[in-house]
Amino acid sequence: MSWAVLSTVADVTAGVLILLGALLSLVAAIGMLRFPDVLTRMHSATKPQVLGVVLVVLGLALHLRDASVLAVLLLVVLFQMTTAPVAGHMIGRAAFRAGQVRDDLLVVDELSDTRGGSDEPRGAP
Repeated sequence: MSWAVLSTVADVTAGVLILLGALLSLVAAIGMLRFPDVLTRMHSATKPQVLGVVLVVLGLALHLRDASVLAVLLLVVLFQMTTAPVAGHMIGRAAFRAGQVRDDLLVVDELSDTRGGSDEPRGAP
């Protein structure tokens, strides 16, 4: 295969990846608006959004094909994959401590103190 054909295939693949990443980010935004409680919104804010960013970055890497740009894109993915899950975890834990989580929707509750009452304040109402 010639370089022109490979370049065309890479550009088409890049376009598809960017489109899929944008759609996943759109789904995450719609989920943030439509889901009823903190935990489901947190799920929507982290999982599809991170995968959407990764797909967009992969599409950009295929399209641009420059070593200096690839290094920056790798940093973007690295920071996105480390900060979004940690932020989601902290938001969920803060919402649980503040009493903003619906107990009837929980299947497993690993944060409640099963050994009796806790002296720690629950947070703002």
